[in-house]
Amino acid sequence: MPPWADRPLLQDEAIRLVPLTPAHERGVAELVEDDDVREFTRVPSMPEAGFPAHWLAAYEKGWLEGSRAGFAIETHDGEFLGMGMYVSIEAEGRQGEIGYVVGPAARGRGVATRTLRLLTDWGFSGLGLRRIELWIDVTNTGSERVAERVGYEREGVLRSVWFKEDIRKDFGIWSRIRDDA
Repeated sequence: MPPWADRPLLQDEAIRLVPLTPAHERGVAELVEDDDVREFTRVPSMPEAGFPAHWLAAYEKGWLEGSRAGFAIETHDGEFLGMGMYVSIEAEGRQGEIGYVVGPAARGRGVATRTLRLLTDWGFSGLGLRRIELWIDVTNTGSERVAERVGYEREGVLRSVWFKEDIRKDFGIWSRIRDDA
């Protein structure tokens, strides 16, 4: 088990990031029904029955292996707002990739920015990462603005990258390095 397997609670004055559990399946099921989530994330275009439970199980396994970390984004009152996650953690290389999915009702309220800031800070301090990446579809300008607000820099664009199913997209690669100011 990785040294961070104690699954921390990350929070600021407006939100908290709670490690994902099967209790979050209902909220995740609502997320995967959203068209924007299906377009801009690795969620299948037509998720099969049971996909939310499978997704949660993948993050549970990732916690145990040290390869992923998933959190439910919640208000301090427990309202489910979305998910924030380390899609991959490469302990040996001390780098990771972050993703975030915010439900429609929570968009435009700074939730994604707060989530990315909390995950980034934990990645550098709690996980000991040196590099953190975001892969953002170049048509997802809202997510690009989130990355900029948290100090990520766009390094370039990977053109026509296989994304999922038979879908290829152009992705901006954004990063933060621990030594960045």
